[in-house]
Amino acid sequence: MKKKNSDPQILSSVRNALRILKSFSTFEPTQKVSELAEELGLAKSTVSRLLSTLATEGFVIKDERTRDYRLGLSVLTLGGIVTNNLEIHKEAAPVLNRLVSDTGETAHLSILDDLETIYIHKEECHHPVRILTHIGRRNPAYCTGSGKVLLAFSDTDILERVIDKGLVSYTDNSITDPIQLRKEMEMIQKQGYAVSTEELTIGTRSVAAPIRDYTGKVVSSIAVVGPIQRMKNGKIPDIANKVVNAAKDASERLGYDERYFRQFSGS
Repeated sequence: MKKKNSDPQILSSVRNALRILKSFSTFEPTQKVSELAEELGLAKSTVSRLLSTLATEGFVIKDERTRDYRLGLSVLTLGGIVTNNLEIHKEAAPVLNRLVSDTGETAHLSILDDLETIYIHKEECHHPVRILTHIGRRNPAYCTGSGKVLLAFSDTDILERVIDKGLVSYTDNSITDPIQLRKEMEMIQKQGYAVSTEELTIGTRSVAAPIRDYTGKVVSSIAVVGPIQRMKNGKIPDIANKVVNAAKDASERLGYDERYFRQFSGS
């Protein structure tokens, strides 16, 4: 059901246009007017007008043969501006490169956006068999290595919001029990890294660690991801050590001084 907007400062037309843009995803790269109208609870005529307006500014492109819409280059331009101006993106890039070289697996940099994780940077490995991921991809936070690290070091209310939303089972390994998820968060906090094995996608494993800014706040996560045939159980301690060290390096590049925070925390 369409929610009514009670804030006079928010223009419903702009909000609906943004909702249309956010409806595109890796799994739904194209959209039809009728499908968007049903999904967003809007009239077809309204959706059609908004898409036409977005098309004139290059934010969507219409396929005249299929009548489908896809995202345009204006979205890519804005995305490039965002990533180029993210300090974490610039500082962590060389760290990711080295991590790929050290582990032989693809490395990601992720942030938490509401209750999901977003890949904001990626360095591909050279193996012919790779895990299909891309910059801008959103994943549920509770069943990926990057997401679990970010949840573990975030305010507890964020974890509770994730639980309240519902823990969907993507595979047999997905954590769907709130008690088990809370215990997982405690373990991640103690060991300083997270491991996710086939919790979102069968055949994959990821290892992630938190990146802190100069205030000590966890602002991102760094992770390596690969097929479980290469990232075997016996290799996890070594991979985790490399990921944690990479995260520490990235944190120091952001001004984090671990010795300073240990001094005042008494640890």
